[in-house]
Amino acid sequence: MPAEVEFFVKPSFGPGPRGALAHVKTKLVRAALAIGLLTGPALAAAAPGEGFDVTGYDLALTPDIPNGTVAGREIITLRATRDGLQRLDFSGNGLTIDKATLDGVPVAARSEGDSLGFALGQPLRRGRTVRLEVLYHGRPTRGLSGSGPSGSGTSLYTSYFACDWMICLQDQFGDKAAFSLALHVPAGMETLSVGRRMARTAAPDGGEVHRWTAPRPYSAYLFGFAVGRFARASERVGSARLAYLSEVADADALKQRFAPTGQMVRFFADKAGAPLPVAEYSQLLVKGREAQEAATYSVLGVDALATNADDPAQDWAIAHELAHQWWGNLVTCATLKDFWLNEGVTTFMTAAWKEHRYGRAAYDAELAVARARLDKARAAGFDKPLAWDGRYPNLATRRAVQYSKGALFMDHLRTTLGERAFWSGLRRYTRAHAGGVVTSLDLQRAMEASSGRDLGPLFAEWVFGTEAPGSVRRP
Repeated sequence: MPAEVEFFVKPSFGPGPRGALAHVKTKLVRAALAIGLLTGPALAAAAPGEGFDVTGYDLALTPDIPNGTVAGREIITLRATRDGLQRLDFSGNGLTIDKATLDGVPVAARSEGDSLGFALGQPLRRGRTVRLEVLYHGRPTRGLSGSGPSGSGTSLYTSYFACDWMICLQDQFGDKAAFSLALHVPAGMETLSVGRRMARTAAPDGGEVHRWTAPRPYSAYLFGFAVGRFARASERVGSARLAYLSEVADADALKQRFAPTGQMVRFFADKAGAPLPVAEYSQLLVKGREAQEAATYSVLGVDALATNADDPAQDWAIAHELAHQWWGNLVTCATLKDFWLNEGVTTFMTAAWKEHRYGRAAYDAELAVARARLDKARAAGFDKPLAWDGRYPNLATRRAVQYSKGALFMDHLRTTLGERAFWSGLRRYTRAHAGGVVTSLDLQRAMEASSGRDLGPLFAEWVFGTEAPGSVRRP
């Protein structure tokens, strides 16, 4: 292999000789890749994640805040799940691969459509565990945003599309993996990522390295980080710490904005039959209307939060993203087919929180919003079962089914089974599958066990798309 591919290109924090040198070396790397790494017969792209299971992502990342770029060194530990595996396909992105090795042996990297593939020199046998190491750099096309005062570009945060700034599997929800991240940032910056910050050390260039480690395996779409000069406030709820961070609000404003969080934690923990699943839960306040959960924190935009603390119509973003710590993050749908188990349950639990805080009228109003969104999709000629595995025409229609119809189905279950059996079933479902993955059948079995009833016809009509004797009318 040409010597030029042995180094790791890092972005400089400003203009000068280092930036120019990185530009020259990047060209050499690309030339080396063109003549070396990408030679040999091409293998057809497979579906991302096909034939292997990722057990861990260990990432060292240098984000360039002013330019919105990243450079990374990533080690992916994975296990082959079939014999003769000759290619490892991950979610496609716009990053440039500078070097890739499998257990120290160079492998070819090739982007094809929605896949980033690594062709292996020797096929893997089933059960073999290997380490794929990748050096890369680039400007993510999605999933990386800035949020400084007046657009000053003094901070970065990620949102949902983790596999645009790292190598991973975006939609393989059932493939949970360990995650650790070493962030190389300018001195004095604060960082936020998944789990707990384990170390903060000085870097040779005068910057700092902050190392974060997740408390348990998570689906890759839940990975994330933030870098900035954040104000911070915190409080304790039981054994958990709640942290509030922002570069667009001070500590007092953060306490006021996130005041209901402690009550929400207690409510969801009671209904789940399980405490908040993380030792520290953080909420990052940014500009705009952001509302996105990560594995152990959430990103929330100023415009998504209630301007009037006592207005139930506006009180949804904090509750919805917090509820995902149980339904979505702790208990995760196995595939996109059952995504309603993440979003429909959480949308329903947001309504349940409103009922708890404001009364039944607030619950009914929230479900009326869901019903209106579903009715709009139906008026456009689109209505599918909750576990439908086809292609939705747009995101709004997907949400009308998986979020809104999912919430309406949970409400229907509650009405059909009664309070005691319904909440008992939800607790059974949550506790039994904590840390794991689920399908719609898992929820059906939990509700049947708690109620002593055959719910096959009900789930057949609403969830699986087959009519059965005794099925009920949809709302």
